[in-house]
Amino acid sequence: MSSPFFTQSRTATTRVTRSGGGQRSGGTLAAALRSRLSGRQSEANTAPSVEVKVEAEEEKVSEQEEPFTAAPSTGDKLLQQSTVQPKPEPEASPPRRRRRLVKLEYEKEDVASGIKTEDWEPPAWKRQLEFIRDMRSGRDAPVDKMGAEKCYDAGAPAHVRRFQVLVSLMLSSQTKDQVTAAAMQKLRTHGCTAQNVLATDDKTLGELIYPVGFWRNKVKYLKRTSAVLQEEFGGDIPNSVEGLVRLPGVGPKMAHLAMDIAWNQVSGIGVDTHVHRISNRLGWLRKPTKNPEDTRKALEEWLPRELWSEINWLLVGFGQQVCLPISPLCSVCLNQFSCPSAHRSSPAKRPKSGPPRSPSPRIKAEPGRDQTINQKTLSPTGQRRVIICAI
Repeated sequence: MSSPFFTQSRTATTRVTRSGGGQRSGGTLAAALRSRLSGRQSEANTAPSVEVKVEAEEEKVSEQEEPFTAAPSTGDKLLQQSTVQPKPEPEASPPRRRRRLVKLEYEKEDVASGIKTEDWEPPAWKRQLEFIRDMRSGRDAPVDKMGAEKCYDAGAPAHVRRFQVLVSLMLSSQTKDQVTAAAMQKLRTHGCTAQNVLATDDKTLGELIYPVGFWRNKVKYLKRTSAVLQEEFGGDIPNSVEGLVRLPGVGPKMAHLAMDIAWNQVSGIGVDTHVHRISNRLGWLRKPTKNPEDTRKALEEWLPRELWSEINWLLVGFGQQVCLPISPLCSVCLNQFSCPSAHRSSPAKRPKSGPPRSPSPRIKAEPGRDQTINQKTLSPTGQRRVIICAI
């Protein structure tokens, strides 16, 4: 046998024999070695199955990695079996929690630009709108009786009615409805068609529409617009916003209202000074606007389209009766508790220059005497000086 244990035992036995101990000592050493080996063999046999499996896998790996090394001896195998410890299994790591994606609750995508924008609307606009409807239920505002819907001749041909709607809208700019209705009545008596307007001289046309605001400029706009309509549309008006805004003196507000009243098509919100003022006062805009066109764009971003036609009529009459430009009647408004501009004082008027006027003292005449009053002499401040002469 090639084991170093047996080689060492032979040497020890030879030495004992030479010393005179006999075979008894050698036999005792051999028996001790056998018992020792048998004890190790029993320990190896009683090792758990996990250790044997691990040892077998290690031997297999070692054979694959070192194919040319000599096989270990039996004693080495027994010693290796007794010292091999099972590898601890790696602890299972807890599963990682995935982060939840945060998504906006209200968002819409602009198809043209591909940019997602968050929806916005005023907090209490529906309740405020219902209150305005209640306050406008009487339909007794000037716009209800003398607006553009009431100024055309219902018995005229369709293209003439549409032309008269456009003319009334052009005259209504910076003008009260009462003045616009009076001017339209005189034009209709004269003949309010594109052909008749072209045949009327500027002086006569000015007398017909006076005293509307900026009447001289409007005379020019009416003549130029009538010429375009007569030449390109046969006296009718265009049926698109793009075609209407090309006409002289016609802006976006007039174009959208003309599309609604004349053509019965809702193309946008007609925003005049009343709609512009009230929308800013109620907080119906994401941020305050400075002109009606910006107000129109801001309203159309959130206001439902089915309300675009009604909102002009509601707010114009509401602005004429309750939400006045100066000193609005907030005390009778149903929205006074939800309107952010309610009960704000109007700006103070600037006093006129010059010294304050003092009231003229009252002079009592003596009984039994006549009095003559000379009212021709005026004081430096503009007050009349009273001179009392006793006769």
